[in-house]
Amino acid sequence: MADEAFSIDKRPLRDLLRQVEDGRAQLPEFQRGWVWPHPNITSLLASISLSYPVGTVMLLQAGGDVRFKCRPIEGATPPDRTEPDTLVLDGQQRLTSLYQSLKLGEPVVTQDLRKHRVSGWFYVDMLAAVDETADREEAIRFLPADRVVRNFRSEVVEDYTTPEREYAAHLFPLSSVFDYDDWETGFEDYWEDDRSKRKLWKAFYSAFVKPFDRYHVPVIELGKATPRQAVCQVFEKVNTGGVTLTVFELLTATFAADEFDLRRHWEEQCKAAWNAPGYRILKDVSNTDFLQAVTLLATAERRNAAAARGEDAERLPRIGCKRKDMLALSLDEYRRFAPAVVTGFKAAAKFLHQQYLFDTKFLPYGTQLIPLAAVFALVGVDAQSAGAQQKIARWYWRGVFGELYGGSTETRFSQDLPDVTEWVRGSATEPRTVTAAQFAPARLLTLRTRNSAAYKGIYALLLKAGAVDWRTGEKAEVTGYFDESIDIHHIFPKAWCLNAGYAPAMFNSIVNKTPLTARTNRVIGGAAPSEYLVRLAKSAETGADVVAEHIRSHLGDPELMEADDFDGFFAGRKAALLGRISAEMGKVIVDDAPGASEAPISLDEADDTDDL
Repeated sequence: MADEAFSIDKRPLRDLLRQVEDGRAQLPEFQRGWVWPHPNITSLLASISLSYPVGTVMLLQAGGDVRFKCRPIEGATPPDRTEPDTLVLDGQQRLTSLYQSLKLGEPVVTQDLRKHRVSGWFYVDMLAAVDETADREEAIRFLPADRVVRNFRSEVVEDYTTPEREYAAHLFPLSSVFDYDDWETGFEDYWEDDRSKRKLWKAFYSAFVKPFDRYHVPVIELGKATPRQAVCQVFEKVNTGGVTLTVFELLTATFAADEFDLRRHWEEQCKAAWNAPGYRILKDVSNTDFLQAVTLLATAERRNAAAARGEDAERLPRIGCKRKDMLALSLDEYRRFAPAVVTGFKAAAKFLHQQYLFDTKFLPYGTQLIPLAAVFALVGVDAQSAGAQQKIARWYWRGVFGELYGGSTETRFSQDLPDVTEWVRGSATEPRTVTAAQFAPARLLTLRTRNSAAYKGIYALLLKAGAVDWRTGEKAEVTGYFDESIDIHHIFPKAWCLNAGYAPAMFNSIVNKTPLTARTNRVIGGAAPSEYLVRLAKSAETGADVVAEHIRSHLGDPELMEADDFDGFFAGRKAALLGRISAEMGKVIVDDAPGASEAPISLDEADDTDDL
């Protein structure tokens, strides 16, 4: 932002609170509620009474191109439809605390240090306030809303329900600090013009009241032309509560200025569209994910429109969904593209089901859902053909096994949308994600926990290969759909492997793991395969040949398991898994990595199986 975009000055506290009162200063809708406990307010009041600095207030001039729905500061009741001159970006807690304690004329509703709701009035002990040796914070008291102090037996020990009792106790209400004449007159009348009391008042006025009247607050005011992105960034940098403002919250406040409830639309029109059990793969799609997909379509349209106008190719608007791109999203663009994105996410869920991905627990990359949904939204009916589905699957699995969607992904999103849509529509140029993806065979030896996208991808490939439970013969995806106890378990049990002297780096890898039900895993226990295969056949009430076929559906060799040949089994299953990965990625993978027995050994390898 240029220097001219903001001003810095000092304004009387009295004037700022007057602006709060009449609605000229309000809060943008994205500001959170007021949460300060009363000890914090006491400290703030004490600082002002001593003319100490209490920080800068940051305001934004209202009426610019970027409009926000706003609301009065809590407690203020300006006339209906009052348009603010400024919006408070930083200083909400301080201004709200000061307004409620000094100007509201009602009990301050706040909380104690344990965050319990309390209400009351702020008073100051006049005698303590003029005592230079006294702690100013201790001079300020927070009294109950009824102005009666009771002990733990609910007995009244102090009563300040009338002005006369305030005068007698030398307790000055902070609500009168800007309009003290009547209280001063009452105080002097009560003490019948006692000279010592008049002297006390003068000293108290000079030491406590006058600083409030003369207090000036440093104010930084951003100009009307401040862009939305700058408002968001400035708010996060200066907000003293350490609250992160999301793009969704800022756009919600912006769109609300045009009477559009973004949050309600997201929850009732968008997210609700995939509430059915069949769409549970979309359970973790967030409002920001949805906005990113919408922004991808909006920026793609801007680029296409500019190209159609004949603009220079190097100066065409970029496709993107980074923070600044989302903040530039207009309400018209959101309304236009949101329905298509809803359809895109639903189409993405259907596609993922065809890839045997049914639940977020085993979704390789949640982030890859964003460009996937955007592609389906943009391609529309052109994505329904077998050839289009094959290309999308090729792109998807190369992203998974190439592990290309970890970390910062917005740049890849912006490449994927035009690359994949053009490829699906007939372009001979493969998407950059497709050409960049590589899978090293040695990676299979390091895939040990489901934190890895490739680990989850292999789980899906096993389901796609027709994996059935070894005991029941049920397809794993059916069992998983109705019984959440299905999980990844060791084939050669961990206990057996340790006793046989194999390293965790080998037996904890994905090569020695497969999806099984909890009950089947209990039958396996920690025994040798040759032993538990007999138990499995007995538990399944079937022959060993049937159990063997079940094992083959997991790309395993039952004969090698019957012989307890871990090395042979490991090498064969590794080759089978590589074959499946190669087929899904559509590229040859040559296994020139060291053999299983040469794999690196580590005794503290991570493992996320739930074996008995």
